[in-house]
Amino acid sequence: MGDAAHTAEIVKVVMLCVVWYGISSGNNVVGKVVLNSFPYPLTVTMVQLFSITVYSGPVFALWGIRPYLDLEWGAYMRCIVPLACGKFVSSLTSHVSLWKVPVSYAHTVKATMPLFTVVLSRIILKEKQTCMVYMSLLPIIVGVMVATMTEISFDMTGLISALVSTIGFSLQNIYTKKVIRDTNLHYLRLLHTFARLALIFFIPVWLLVDARRFSKDTSLFKQSDGFTILLLLFVDGALNFAQNLVAFTVLNMVSPLTYSVCNATKRISVITVSLLLLHNPVTPLNVLGMLTAVLGVLCYNKAKYDANKAARKALPLSSHDINPLIRTADQHKLVGAPNGRQRTQVKAHFGDCRQHHILLS
Repeated sequence: MGDAAHTAEIVKVVMLCVVWYGISSGNNVVGKVVLNSFPYPLTVTMVQLFSITVYSGPVFALWGIRPYLDLEWGAYMRCIVPLACGKFVSSLTSHVSLWKVPVSYAHTVKATMPLFTVVLSRIILKEKQTCMVYMSLLPIIVGVMVATMTEISFDMTGLISALVSTIGFSLQNIYTKKVIRDTNLHYLRLLHTFARLALIFFIPVWLLVDARRFSKDTSLFKQSDGFTILLLLFVDGALNFAQNLVAFTVLNMVSPLTYSVCNATKRISVITVSLLLLHNPVTPLNVLGMLTAVLGVLCYNKAKYDANKAARKALPLSSHDINPLIRTADQHKLVGAPNGRQRTQVKAHFGDCRQHHILLS
């Protein structure tokens, strides 16, 4: 019976990953098609933020997630506003990179996220890494350099935008973990809140830039493919929200290492599908650079997992580890041995240590 349940769980995760890869690949291909015909990354970004804000409501009701945010104003300004600014900048630069360079190259550059995560974690969290973690970054750097030097459709604006987007998402991931730990907010509630605030920040910029262009050039809406562009914008927004939703579901079902491997495999899927459907020209050396970068991400995930596993062994992380220590203290009548309420406090303390360690790893 246990084996059957375990097999069913594995099948469920595999099916979700297939759906995730399909949605993510479709989202990137649709986004590229939209930006080729409709070169307004500001508008595409705004549609995605609007979609997250609108579609979150029904999902909250279906999943029973608390529909309001219980935060003081100071905590809101300290936690939510920086995330909203990061979402605003990262989403916009991501679409600029998708507009300027092929999907395959944009995602190869985004494979540098572990590099920026390590550097930023060192600066912000004072977190040191093992030698193996640092060594695993070398294939990522080499792969991206090879892909850049051999990219036929290279564009400097696209490269810089992809790097800025990657740095922004790295900062967002680090800070999101800290906010969830400090506020105990549900991840989807947090996503909805800072996406909505980013949308509010975005509207004035959109009115000053894209809206003014639309008012001066009305021919855009008179084109025969105007309805197709609107439909693709709608599909792109829906796919972006669905991708966030499925990714969160997978994250809740598997270990951090499994999720990281699934995410790296997803990048391979996006690159492959974009090459097959969009037919952007590549060379064998270019493909080798892409594969090397993605392989480096997998090596980084394994090295990081091993480092975290070794660090967790240094702490009594569960009641299974703590209870024998308390029983030994009782048997030997040790002075200061915890009892009653103190035992509960000891267990709670180590539980908090465990949660803190996992969130920052």
